[in-house]
Amino acid sequence: MNKELWEKAVVFHGHECPGLAIGVKACEAAMLKMGITFSDDEEIVCITENDACGVDAVQAILSCSVGKGNLIYYGTGKQAFSFFNRKNGQKLRVYLKAPKPENADRKAWQEQLLNSSVDEIFSFSEPKIDFPERARIFTSLECEVCGERAPEHKMRLQEGKTVCLDCFKNYERGW
Repeated sequence: MNKELWEKAVVFHGHECPGLAIGVKACEAAMLKMGITFSDDEEIVCITENDACGVDAVQAILSCSVGKGNLIYYGTGKQAFSFFNRKNGQKLRVYLKAPKPENADRKAWQEQLLNSSVDEIFSFSEPKIDFPERARIFTSLECEVCGERAPEHKMRLQEGKTVCLDCFKNYERGW
């Protein structure tokens, strides 16, 4: 276990837990297998398939964040993280294959994760998703219903008016 990475993630997250350990070990795996480190800008991208504690480790250790545009949420609910290196084109999907032992308490599971090799707890594959587009700056438009502004790619056309997602009334007649 890399104690320095663990402590950095715990400070950011606010407490120790098995979920954070999963994220720390996923980052460790990406660092070992791809040679990546802290991302100054968007050179390292992570697509997380969950919105659990481990995502905080990705933010603390690799500096991937929603605000920088290099942390993207793809909600499958799986303990999986896809890492992309824009500098050299490398990409790697890290998936937690190790199930929580049936009788293990949280602390025991956390310790098992932290003290296992990345190859014991994860499977590795190439992401099915291609490199994400770089973050873009969009023109903001004013909603013709509430008057609030939102980026153009988040606006909808409804009854001839430009409206935000909050004001848009979805039409569904599906099955």
